[in-house]
Amino acid sequence: MASPDRRYMTRNQAEVAQIDEGLRSYMLRVYNYMSLGVAFTGAIAMMVAMNPAMVQALSGGLFWVLFIGILGLGWFAPKVMMTKSVAAAQACFWAYAALWGALLGPMFYAYLAVDPMLIPQAFFITAGTFAGMSLLGYTTKKNLGPMGAFLAMATIGLLIAMLVNVFFLQSSGFELILSIGVVLVFSGLTAYETQMIKNMYYEADGAEVQTRKSIFGAFMLYGAFVVMFIHILNILAILRGD
Repeated sequence: MASPDRRYMTRNQAEVAQIDEGLRSYMLRVYNYMSLGVAFTGAIAMMVAMNPAMVQALSGGLFWVLFIGILGLGWFAPKVMMTKSVAAAQACFWAYAALWGALLGPMFYAYLAVDPMLIPQAFFITAGTFAGMSLLGYTTKKNLGPMGAFLAMATIGLLIAMLVNVFFLQSSGFELILSIGVVLVFSGLTAYETQMIKNMYYEADGAEVQTRKSIFGAFMLYGAFVVMFIHILNILAILRGD
């Protein structure tokens, strides 16, 4: 007959295994949503890039409308995703991905005219960087929470510096430095956000809550991936001399 300690250990091991399986399923759902979002964005960007009239329309004042829309959704969508229905969370996520796709369309058009291989090169570099940093965030035992505030402040600083460069300096050298800084900061954010998303998992959550958390997690990681992709693409183009 098994001892009480042995029975307790067996039950404990079964509970841990069940939590691990639930966590894996939850994280897989996060990455699936994120991957679909990236694919959706890419499809819209290519559709825009193949239509010169749409490129022209989105290269003017409409660009800033899209940019403000992305910033607005980036600010308000997390609250909607965590407090409203699954349908509302889905709507925010896909609207965000669509806005990014429309914003990237003119950029794709320009880079395809210069060198069609720049976009796939940037994508695979971004995917490798993202995968490595996300794996780090998932597996590390170190608490990455303290670096979150620093990375958020660094992001704001980089955004201000980019606007200054666009409107005043217009320096390609400074632009290269900024893009490298963005890639480094958002690589760190990928690790931090992955750990945060992992720590949000709670086995007792209902199906709806877990789905909303998965969409929220995908939304966070999607944003980091797209921003890294844009700046890696920019780095490749500057180094190429375009």
